[in-house]
Amino acid sequence: MRDNECMISELPKVRPVPASGPIDIAPISVVEPVGHDIDWLWQAVIPELRARMNDVHIPICMAYADRLCVAYPHANSEVVRVAILLHDTGWARVDQERIFSEAFAEGGMQSRIRYQHEAESCTIAREILPRGGYSEEFIDAVTSIIDGHDTRDQPLSLEDAIVKDADRLWRFDRVGTAIGAMWFSITPAEYVDRLLDELPLLHTEAGLAIGQADLDRTKALYLTDIIR
Repeated sequence: MRDNECMISELPKVRPVPASGPIDIAPISVVEPVGHDIDWLWQAVIPELRARMNDVHIPICMAYADRLCVAYPHANSEVVRVAILLHDTGWARVDQERIFSEAFAEGGMQSRIRYQHEAESCTIAREILPRGGYSEEFIDAVTSIIDGHDTRDQPLSLEDAIVKDADRLWRFDRVGTAIGAMWFSITPAEYVDRLLDELPLLHTEAGLAIGQADLDRTKALYLTDIIR
């Protein structure tokens, strides 16, 4: 069993959740790696990382999650890091054509396939995490976050809020914007317009600050005020 048995933190009632640590708004591409403690877990899910560009999406989300954990030092960073690593692995076990026809369609956040990928991600977590010596309580904490990371509007804990924000923030970076525009068959400027509506949906003060800074950089890089 691992020693990290303090699972999740209560979510403050204030929104956005105030940060108690420093907020780093530098481009996410300059993030300092946290360490190699869960390299084995990355390697265990390599097949799942090849679906839906998870091998790009999830590492970027991990970088945001690490940065948010610095801003929220009371959060259980191990729960956050494991949950964000596994949160979308279930996309590899669903019908790949339905991902774009249903999950990205209007109302797609509540589509059946969204729920299915969350459930499959939880299954993968329960298959793999015991190999790392994680306790059942820890695995329950991780899967409670994964199960609903897309389809549940309100986070259950501080860790859940961090995972939700890290999962959303990748869209604001230039890489996420480019991929998102391609997935939805719209222009970068149109995708940026969507992000302006999504910014208030972030749950944490740090997430909001990072998202705004990334969005400003992405708009400037893609000349979205000019190339409409």
